[in-house]
Amino acid sequence: MKLYKDVKLLIDEIARIKKEDSSVGFIPTMGFLHEGHSSLIKKARKDTDFVVVSIFVNPIQFGPKEDLKKYPRDLNKDLDLCKKNGVDIVFAPEAKSIYVNGFSTYVDVKNITDRLCGAKRPGHFRGVTTVCMKLFNIIKPDIAYFGQKDAQQAFVIKKMVKDLNIPIDIKIMPIIREKDGLAMSSRNTYLNSKERKEALSIYKSLRLAESLYKKGERDSKKILRNMKEAMLKEKDLKIDYISMVDTERFKDVDKLSKNSLIAVAVKIGNTRLIDNIILN
Repeated sequence: MKLYKDVKLLIDEIARIKKEDSSVGFIPTMGFLHEGHSSLIKKARKDTDFVVVSIFVNPIQFGPKEDLKKYPRDLNKDLDLCKKNGVDIVFAPEAKSIYVNGFSTYVDVKNITDRLCGAKRPGHFRGVTTVCMKLFNIIKPDIAYFGQKDAQQAFVIKKMVKDLNIPIDIKIMPIIREKDGLAMSSRNTYLNSKERKEALSIYKSLRLAESLYKKGERDSKKILRNMKEAMLKEKDLKIDYISMVDTERFKDVDKLSKNSLIAVAVKIGNTRLIDNIILN
C-alpha cells in the first residue's frame, strides 16, 4: 500500500496505472474510518483492479459554527484499516494542496441541495461537490463508492456526475450498523453513554415507519406523527428534520411508495446525527 500526500505525484501514479488498462475503484472519506468504510473498500476490491481511498477532512463543507476543528482524526489507525482491507493507494493531502492560494472555482448542484441537510447547512453540499470533482479529476476512478447513510450526499454526487457527463459509475452501498442498530458514523465517538442510548431511538423510529408502510400505511403525515412521538420520548433529543422524499428530485411526498426515502437528522447533546431508510 502506498501513501500519497502530493497531488502531482498521485496524478503521475494514476496515469501509470491507467496505461496498464487497470480499473480504479475510489472511496472518498474524511477519515476516522470504521466498518462502514471497510464495506465500501471490500466492494471496490471485488469490482476493480486498484483501490484508492482518500482521507481528507474537507474544510469547505463545514459551516462557521460546525465541528471542523474537533472532527475526529487518526491517520495511523486509518492506514491500518486500509492496509488490512487491501487498499492499494491512500491519498491524504493537506488542505493547502487541494485549495491552493487564490482558489475560487466551485461546483453547485441546484434544487436537490436545497432540502434536508442542504436547508439546514447552507453551503455544505457546495463544498462536497467541489471536493469530489477535484478528487475525481485527480484519481480518475472508474467506480466511486458512497454509503447510503449520507443518502443526500450520494444522490447529489450521482446527479453531478450525470449532469456533467463524468465517466464514473457511482455505487451507493447499504448502511452498516452497530449490533444495536445505530448507523456507524465517525461522530458517534462524540456521544456519552446516555446519549448513545438515546440515539437508538433514531433507527427505532425508522423501523416503525417501515413497519407501518409494510402494513399498508402510505400517508406520510401519519407516519411522520408516529415517528416524532417515538423519538421525542427521549428528553435530550431534538429533531432537526424528518423528511419523506423521492430519490430523484428530493421533493416531499404526501404518499409513500417504493423507493421513497425517509431521512432523519437529530441533535443529541452537541452531536448531530443522520440516518435513513429507502422503502422497498
